[in-house]
Amino acid sequence: MDDKRKEIFIILLAAIVLGGAASFPNGKPFYIAIIAFILILAANIIIKKVVAYTLESDITTKPWAIYQFGLRKDAHFKEPVPVIWLPILFTLLTSGVIWWLAVLQFEVKARPERVSKRHGLYRFTEMTEWHVGLIAFWGVVTNLAIGIISYILGFEYFAQLNIFYAAWCLVPISNLDGTKILFANKALWITTAIVTVLLTGIAFSI
Repeated sequence: MDDKRKEIFIILLAAIVLGGAASFPNGKPFYIAIIAFILILAANIIIKKVVAYTLESDITTKPWAIYQFGLRKDAHFKEPVPVIWLPILFTLLTSGVIWWLAVLQFEVKARPERVSKRHGLYRFTEMTEWHVGLIAFWGVVTNLAIGIISYILGFEYFAQLNIFYAAWCLVPISNLDGTKILFANKALWITTAIVTVLLTGIAFSI
């Protein structure tokens, strides 16, 4: 399976998992939730790819995986453990009271042209934490913006899911987007978190 098909498969799988987790507590049709999350994930990933392209890099979307399980350096698994099933577990354990919507992560790789454009031939060309955080930031902002627009247009359920997804992505643990933004710029993460919390409060009241 090539990389593009693999990413499409990952998006569809994530949408099914998230759709199942989100449709259980409110009685919304399963297929509606899946379609909503396909659009949410697609928007998030597409804008990240666009931002990455402007920075002469590519991103690869992968299922979120946990490697470290303790504070000590040696407290880790031999291989990263995918936790794409976590939303279903949270829904079952909490009877739908708590949703866990963070299931994807991304990796960044600099393009060959980044060498000549930014650093000169044979120079160090790894992406900085700021660049990686910027890519993650625009993914979160995109979902927040879609959520606001959807609410104005009357698509309240779609607005809720966008904002809730953005909020979970902003959690600064493991390799989630929130961690990338926090490491890039703490002030940027705090500002984004404040706005997201306010919008999440409004979304809960819808």
